[in-house]
Amino acid sequence: MNSSVLLRLVVMLVQLWPCSPSTQNSSAPNTVLSFTPVRRVKRGWLWEPLFVTEEQISPHPVYIGQLKSDLDKQDGNLKYILTGEGAGSFFVIDEYNGKIYVTQKLDREKKPFYTLRAQAINRSTQLPVEPGSEFIIKVRDVNDNEPQFLDGPYVATVPEMSPEGTSVTQVTATDADDPSYGNSARLLYSLIKGQPYFSVEPKTGVIRMASQMDRETKDQYLVIIQAKDMVGQPGAFSATATVTINLSDINDNPPKFQQRLYYMSVSEEAPVGTTVGKVFAEDSDIGDNAAMEYFIEADSSDVFNIITNNDTQEGIILLKKRVDYESRRRYSIQVKAVNRYIDERFLKEGPFEDTTIVKINVEDADEPPVFTLENYVMEIFEGAMSGSLVGVVTARDPDDDDSPVRYSIVHSTHLKRLFSINEHNGAIITTEPLDREIASWHNITVTATETRNPEKISEANVYVQVLDVNENAPEFPKNYETYVCENAVSGQLIQRISAVDQDDSAEGHHFYFSLSQEDANSSHFTVKDNQDNTAGIFTGKSGFMRQEQFFFYLPILIQDNGTPPLTSTNTLTVTVCNCDTEVNTFYCRYGAFMYSLGLSTEALVAVLACILIFLVFFLAIVAIRQQRQQKSSFSEKMEEFRENIVSYDDEGGGEEDTEAFDISALRTRTVMRTHKPRKKVASEIQSLYRQSLQAGPDSAVFRQFISEKLEEANTDPSVPPYDSLQTYAFEGTGSLAGSLSSLGSNTSDKDQSYDYLADWGPHFKQLAGMYSSRRTVGD
Repeated sequence: MNSSVLLRLVVMLVQLWPCSPSTQNSSAPNTVLSFTPVRRVKRGWLWEPLFVTEEQISPHPVYIGQLKSDLDKQDGNLKYILTGEGAGSFFVIDEYNGKIYVTQKLDREKKPFYTLRAQAINRSTQLPVEPGSEFIIKVRDVNDNEPQFLDGPYVATVPEMSPEGTSVTQVTATDADDPSYGNSARLLYSLIKGQPYFSVEPKTGVIRMASQMDRETKDQYLVIIQAKDMVGQPGAFSATATVTINLSDINDNPPKFQQRLYYMSVSEEAPVGTTVGKVFAEDSDIGDNAAMEYFIEADSSDVFNIITNNDTQEGIILLKKRVDYESRRRYSIQVKAVNRYIDERFLKEGPFEDTTIVKINVEDADEPPVFTLENYVMEIFEGAMSGSLVGVVTARDPDDDDSPVRYSIVHSTHLKRLFSINEHNGAIITTEPLDREIASWHNITVTATETRNPEKISEANVYVQVLDVNENAPEFPKNYETYVCENAVSGQLIQRISAVDQDDSAEGHHFYFSLSQEDANSSHFTVKDNQDNTAGIFTGKSGFMRQEQFFFYLPILIQDNGTPPLTSTNTLTVTVCNCDTEVNTFYCRYGAFMYSLGLSTEALVAVLACILIFLVFFLAIVAIRQQRQQKSSFSEKMEEFRENIVSYDDEGGGEEDTEAFDISALRTRTVMRTHKPRKKVASEIQSLYRQSLQAGPDSAVFRQFISEKLEEANTDPSVPPYDSLQTYAFEGTGSLAGSLSSLGSNTSDKDQSYDYLADWGPHFKQLAGMYSSRRTVGD
């Protein structure tokens, strides 16, 4: 292509590009659609602008543009060809002049453009004179689609009392028309229903509050929004959407008591925790904004309490302390209800609380007697004689009539009765002396009953402590095992002792240890008091001899610090042990045991040696006997194997085949085979004999033999399990005479005829003469 042709092509492209955003007129009714070659060619195309308007209807094809090559001499020698999307159906071309026509109505929303390819060929040579060129035909848009609210209907929520201009929600409509051309897809929103409470922004569809609204007045509104295309111009399409707007609650209302005065009553018999009555304050808010707490004010809060029922929002008044009709008959309390959650924005409108007065009357009731104390603690010394006074309990009738009271003790059936009470004055006395070491405390339940109304009974607990009297002397806490070596030296510690006392001591126990007066001058042992409730036993000389004295008995005196002090004598046994200076407790116990039996060590060793020899001799006899039994058993087993073992080749199931070989089958003494009785000899023995000699694999006799052997192997439990190979040497059907062995001679054959032996020839002549019935005397 020369430079003049290329320049002309560029100029035409600039002039024929009406869809460019810089040259497009937004008010133009149609969109100009053009095609553009996608590559440079040697020769140029000459074309006019091509476009088509959607929804265009005509009974004849509509001309939309022309393609022309600069090599076209208008002599009809060139042929124009159109291919690509819609070619031949929507679009056709005049092959002589390159004019393009649209034959059907197009819809831009279904397909906004079509890509086609133009080609010019020489009719004579059928060769292209121009390279093929692609171009695009765009479909002009017209306003043929209505707006649509795809997300409707809408539901929105906004807090009540929101200020004007508060955004509620946004609605959005869509239009299938081309938004880049004209006003077909430009929407305008307006409010059809919802004034004067709401407004909508025309371009964005944002709904806003137009005034403050109270949820307690109305909590839901229905708003209708309209969307028009063509910016609302006449002839535009429109659509509507419904928006349900709910007002959410805020805490803008305080609680209010509907009653300014409540009257209630409670019996003086009512226990603590009894429900006296209920109060209720209403709140126009809902949910947490209506939650409240109740409080009791003034000076009656120590008698009554109030709690909040979170489900019903009621205040429940409870009895916090028992009331007494005789002491106070009427209470007046002030109850306050306060919102649990406060919105600080509305505090300026007043406190979010309310108060009411509750008057409570105390009802009189016949009350049981009342003890002066709930629990009594009394003391008495142990050992006090029967009838001693322990203490006095007192109860009175709190009612105005002041009924007399009768006292009694609740005795358990399984406990010994140690106390009694005067039913008139409540004096508790002992029925027998008490022992602190048996029980230091006693729990008693005392009842007080009205004499005029025996059903009115009260109880009180009396705790009696038995005070200690020093009546138990101290003693050893255990039996001491004390040993002294024969080679012990003087002044050696051989035992540390202590003491226990069953009595109590307010100042703590203190014990004093010493030897009795008769042993104080003994030169064998001495006692040293450590002043810490322990004492040490020391040797008073060096060297002791068991042969002279085996045991020493030391009387130890132990004195406590009670009033008066008590003293006990405790005997400490000291055993002389055959040791150097260090005591071996086990060895010394053994020596003491032998001494108590009257045996020396040498005698005991001899006795143990005899027992050991006897035990070894007994075990040897048992071992020899077991060995003989094992040998005998092994010989029997070997005999079983030697007589019954069967040799066969069987691969079995491998190492995991635990059932392949059952050794019990090899040990079976009796071979379980079916015993077949001897057949009777028939006269046709010779023919069967000859047949048996001629038998082969195809012979019925041979097959019968194999079948019998197979059945015998299958039913015999003593044969090896699983697969096995058995070999048989078939010799025919055998003799009809059966076995001639003497092993079967136990059965009688007197009825058997052996005359046929004479017919067998000279070989059987001797047998025929012995058994045949036709034998003669000369034979």
